[in-house]
Amino acid sequence: MSRERLYLFDTTLRDGAQTNGVDFTLQDKRVIARMLDELGIDYVEGGYPGANPTDTEFFSSNPGFDHARFTAFGMTRRPGRSASNDPGLAGILEAKADAICFVAKSSAYQVRVALETTNEENLASIRDSVAAARALGREVMVDCEHFFDGYKESRDYALACAKAAYESGARWVVLCDTNGGTMPHEVEAIVGDVVRHVPGSHVGIHAHNDTEQAVANSLAAVRAGARQIQGTLNGLGERCGNANLCSLIPTLRLKGELADRFEIGVTAEKMATLMKVSRTLDDMLNRAPNRHAPYVGESAFVTKTGIHASAVLKDPQTYEHVSPESVGNHRKVLVSDQAGRSNVIAELDRAGIAYDRSDPRLTRLVEELKEREAAGFAYESANASFDLLARRTLGKVPEYFKVEQFDVNVEQRYNANGQRVTVALAVVKVDVAGERLISAAEGNGPVNALDVALRKDLGKYQKYIEGLKLIDYRVRILNGGTEAVTRVLIESEDENGESWTTVGVSPNIIDASFQALMDSVIYKLVRSCAPA
Repeated sequence: MSRERLYLFDTTLRDGAQTNGVDFTLQDKRVIARMLDELGIDYVEGGYPGANPTDTEFFSSNPGFDHARFTAFGMTRRPGRSASNDPGLAGILEAKADAICFVAKSSAYQVRVALETTNEENLASIRDSVAAARALGREVMVDCEHFFDGYKESRDYALACAKAAYESGARWVVLCDTNGGTMPHEVEAIVGDVVRHVPGSHVGIHAHNDTEQAVANSLAAVRAGARQIQGTLNGLGERCGNANLCSLIPTLRLKGELADRFEIGVTAEKMATLMKVSRTLDDMLNRAPNRHAPYVGESAFVTKTGIHASAVLKDPQTYEHVSPESVGNHRKVLVSDQAGRSNVIAELDRAGIAYDRSDPRLTRLVEELKEREAAGFAYESANASFDLLARRTLGKVPEYFKVEQFDVNVEQRYNANGQRVTVALAVVKVDVAGERLISAAEGNGPVNALDVALRKDLGKYQKYIEGLKLIDYRVRILNGGTEAVTRVLIESEDENGESWTTVGVSPNIIDASFQALMDSVIYKLVRSCAPA
């Protein structure tokens, strides 16, 4: 039995960028877009060319995705202008994009109040803009803004906007619940009416989450005939956010009613990376992940001791609606010694660390993990630091070298060109097999200086760390006040492109950073099988 194709459209980089506190850099956009393409998303909306320098630069070249279609967002032509005499429209058409998504009013009230034009001029704007993009060979879609509110106000005009887009050549007519207040039964009924005028294979849904129903509304639209879903990673978006693709993707793939009927571009193999994708985005934005997020949250498959935990240990299906591994997550059973040991053993198996189940040091590792996580360490995000903690507790990490002392100074001074600059100088003293080595280095900040100084001379171990480099550095303040505790996450990479993350926690940001740096270097030595 053949399944119908459902298309996934990601607007994290455009609508998600409207989230309070989110500000993507150009490099952020490139990394996230590539990650979405690798996941199997069909359309990646990169932003609004011409609206700001970052988006304009982003669309100055086409990234050449393997799967996704690179999509530019923008408004239809302004009222009173022709398609050939609208600078905003010209900027969108010039973007190096595979597809263009126009936003157009589909509410008579919005046309009258927001655009201050006539219904007829708004329809002409839709037709002209779609035709202009189609003439350039672009795939075109139209986001019918305020569609559901507009439909309830004037069904005929809302449908006229949708039909104007489709009849002018739009591949997709996307119905937007812009204010996020429509209920699932309303969405299903209205979409059901729309697909009698515009084929469902050309209809999409764009739902906002103001009533906590964006995912439900998206699925209601699919049941009624829509075949494109727009959303964002982790539900980013203005106000309360957009439909969360991290919830929609596994629901579409794992729930029989949907999985038996529809096919999506995200394979089972790629869906197993979903938790990593979700966490990567949060880490890039320096946001604490939502522990209680469906499917990908840290607590999504957590059970505390008691009758639930007892049942899960016998058969996970007793309290799990899907396999956590299917989305890259894993189960945890908390609190009791038995549960803690089971959880740690699962982590050791994943890390490939050998152990003896009867080893009393496993209990010590459980307690150590609890204490350190209570202090602020985040081993879920720092795989390498967990690996080292486990190996140290089980007695399997050599003391390659010992840092006797480090010192960091930051000063402002004038350089040779008479410019005032801030320079950090770090000095690190290490003992390597009885030999004292002292290294000094300058950096553009104290952490950079420490990193360079630490890796400048490690004696006989220097050859093992030549390819090591720091590629990301993230800081999070764990509590407020003058005694705030700082967590530092450092991502490192070796000469083969393999990466790992380490963590440090301290009231002193330099101390926390140095902990993470030390773990990174030692982990590289362990991976390289450096001799003790």
